[in-house]
Amino acid sequence: MSAFLDLPSRLAGRTVLIVGDLMLDHFVFGHVERISPEAPVPIVRFAREEYRLGGAANVAHNVAALGGRVEIIGVVGDDPEAERMRGDLTRLSIGTRGLVTDPERCTTRKLRVVTTRNQQVARVDYEEDREVGGAVEEALIVKIEALAPSADAILVSDYLKGVVSRGVAAAAIAAARRGQVPLLVDPKVPHIDYYSGATVITPNHHEAESITFMRIRSSEDAMAAASYFRERAACESVLITRGEHGMTLLGPAGHAELPAEAREVSDVTGAGDTVIATMTLALAAGASLVDAARLANRAAGIVVGKFGPSTVTIDELR
Repeated sequence: MSAFLDLPSRLAGRTVLIVGDLMLDHFVFGHVERISPEAPVPIVRFAREEYRLGGAANVAHNVAALGGRVEIIGVVGDDPEAERMRGDLTRLSIGTRGLVTDPERCTTRKLRVVTTRNQQVARVDYEEDREVGGAVEEALIVKIEALAPSADAILVSDYLKGVVSRGVAAAAIAAARRGQVPLLVDPKVPHIDYYSGATVITPNHHEAESITFMRIRSSEDAMAAASYFRERAACESVLITRGEHGMTLLGPAGHAELPAEAREVSDVTGAGDTVIATMTLALAAGASLVDAARLANRAAGIVVGKFGPSTVTIDELR
């Protein structure tokens, strides 16, 4: 127990290399007072707007908020959103040497129209999600090989927006193996065959059901799915996140059930980012698999009480 209680103080200064799909979350807040006479939709009167880091960039923000050092590898467009992305990452002391510019893509941006009561009215996605190839894929692999040797852990954040190709995933896994550091994956179902050799994969229960063709309605179901998932993905360990039902962990030393710790749920957006960021940083700090999962579970319980993609601090964990 003392090792777990001391864990937050050991996170600072550990280096995590993140490979994945970077996004900007753009929120437009306003007041709804009437329905449009042109169509049965609400008229939103603009109040303010806000940008937040999303996708793999939100994972990086979570690692940085916990005191970790971060380098991030991903693709941006040649556009104003890319400059905003670089600026926001730099202000958070997140390394941007791994960013690759692809002029044929736009920087992924999700525009959400939200009422002042935090109710989402509409969402517009600006994205190009074809899988990277050619010179862009090669540039990403070169970045991985250059930055991985200084990492205490590697994290693959796959949002199915094109960055995590088979070649990029294989390069990240090979780099982790060479450096003898853990590699964790926040997965997407179509890419399950890309992650062979990962240390930990963290599907939510919907993803686990889709990959295993099993319904998860109980702890026993979750454990059976985790076992099949581990075999199917050819990974070392699996952590299935199950929302209000907590988490199911299956590792080399056995399994564990972690009950949910959320006291109040405001928004689950980005909760998976917080889970994998916290778990990766904890493993980088030398934590056991179970203690890393417990800390990630605690972090998730905090972040779902906040609106939109958010982070957790060391003080909140303590």
